[in-house]
Amino acid sequence: MRRLSNRLLAIAGLAGSGECVADVGTDHGYLPIFLIEQGRMKRAIAMDVREGPLSRAQAHIRAHRLTDYIETRRSDGLAALQPGEAGVIVIAGMGGSLMSRILSQGEAVIRKETLLVLQPQSEVLEFRQFLMRQGYELLAEEMVKEDGKYYPMMKVQRVQDTAGEAASAMRDITDRDMRIALKYGPLLLRDHHPVLLEYLREHQKKQELIARRLADAATETAAERRRQICQELKELAQALEQYER
Repeated sequence: MRRLSNRLLAIAGLAGSGECVADVGTDHGYLPIFLIEQGRMKRAIAMDVREGPLSRAQAHIRAHRLTDYIETRRSDGLAALQPGEAGVIVIAGMGGSLMSRILSQGEAVIRKETLLVLQPQSEVLEFRQFLMRQGYELLAEEMVKEDGKYYPMMKVQRVQDTAGEAASAMRDITDRDMRIALKYGPLLLRDHHPVLLEYLREHQKKQELIARRLADAATETAAERRRQICQELKELAQALEQYER
């Protein structure tokens, strides 16, 4: 098998080891193949809602002679998974709103001991807010840069006292800093993650450049865009302040 991308390697790192992993939206099946071949998981369930990606995954699994270890299932989210069947569930490479829907609709499948490795492609702030409202505890975070794009990811677990209970990583954060922590990652900020720092500085430079280009524009649209950029720059400055504490 070709070398895993940095993104998938980081996801595999968060997944750790165990009896069984379920990969939701498995696409080519590279992640479960890697976890089985590395001896990190004893078996895997590769799931996808589309027949095309599932067929590709099946072909790769056969090529690696892992059909006895990796089962494929066509599934909309967690629908084809039984409660407690997988100790680790990976949901990666989707928009935050879609991932929120998958977790909400598959709530019965997720037990207290289930570990979730999650990598939202968009709406990251809103997704972290959703996890907090639903009572998920943040166990670990990672961030990688690949092909010029930044990918934040996290490992979470459902806590007993659910809706509205802040994850333990958030309990010591003041209200003033809460939005910043949720937007950029409380553990990434706390642990001074180098890729997060690179992202913050790069994004700050881009926003400053756009602000300069809009400085002389007199339209209402430009004025609104300047306000948005001003707010974004303010939050980036706050994030850098948190990072440096």
